[in-house]
Amino acid sequence: MIYHLLYPLHEHFSAFNVFRYISFRSIYAVITAFAMALALGPVLIHWLKSRNIGEKIRDDGPQTHLSKEGTPTMGGILIFLALVVPTLLWADLSSVYIWIGLLSTTLFAGIGLYDDMVKLKGETNGISGKSKLAYQFTAAFLIVTLIYMSQGADPVITRVHVPFLKNVHPDFGVWYIPFAMLVIVASANAVNLTDGLDGLAIGPILISFMAYLMICYIGGHAKFATYLNIPHISQLSELTVFCAAVVGASLGFLWYNFYPAMVFMGNVGSIALGGALGTVAVMSKQEVILVIVGGVFVAEAMSVIIQVAWFKSTGKRVFRMAPLHHHFEQLGWPEPQVIVRFWVVAFILALLSLSTLKLR
Repeated sequence: MIYHLLYPLHEHFSAFNVFRYISFRSIYAVITAFAMALALGPVLIHWLKSRNIGEKIRDDGPQTHLSKEGTPTMGGILIFLALVVPTLLWADLSSVYIWIGLLSTTLFAGIGLYDDMVKLKGETNGISGKSKLAYQFTAAFLIVTLIYMSQGADPVITRVHVPFLKNVHPDFGVWYIPFAMLVIVASANAVNLTDGLDGLAIGPILISFMAYLMICYIGGHAKFATYLNIPHISQLSELTVFCAAVVGASLGFLWYNFYPAMVFMGNVGSIALGGALGTVAVMSKQEVILVIVGGVFVAEAMSVIIQVAWFKSTGKRVFRMAPLHHHFEQLGWPEPQVIVRFWVVAFILALLSLSTLKLR
């Protein structure tokens, strides 16, 4: 919105030419989102407390978490507002990728909000797993279809680029749609499973979107993309602003979510951010790299899958408790130690993922 209002003035005042630069607008998207989150945080926390919208701790979780009972939840609403508004303010709204990113965030936030509301009514586990997956796959199908249509007949849309391998680009054809849907839904649920400690999920989310911010900027730049031998998609550069807004909103939310947390994001936040991350991975044509970028989320999700499968087949557990962060808590690691070490791992994995753009 600011871009559309002020950039046309560059014809009369050269200073307004700065609004054409994606780097400039991305920086201010971060600042705007961060400022919004900081300003709205106390208001939202007070509103959640006044309506007794607090976290309910399950009895089968770590006993040390019982003290968190009643902490305001559904703080993901703050993240949602703080990323949508700055995106609308600073992005070029003629880019269809911006609207797809916002649509994905909105749809998955809606699913998470519904799940949170069901929990508040007394259903500890929220909506059923089958229903949740049905909603998520429906949303993912709509998103992937829009991405597919936006590329027209460009064959690059159905090709998957494999990290470290320069000339390996398998074409999935019609099977790309279910593959991309799986990427988005898996990302949404992996982030949701990671959101179990104060600040644990938002840290790797922030780092992951910083990595994809760079990927989108490079992939949208013809010379950079050609040099690094990655798909060049002209619309992708504008998605940098969207990623920047998520980074700013995440930083602002972390201000209130860091240990000891004043507010939790709830499913409205974790599912929305996970869905948005998966969508950005699909739009940037760097779906496989998401396994590295979001390695913390992958490890958390896999720990649950392994634990459930092994227990059903043998009656024994691989981990002391799943997801993985609870395993380390049971080993005696203090909560802040688990959180910061997971952040460090996420940062290293993000750097590794960016190195794959060159190591091909």
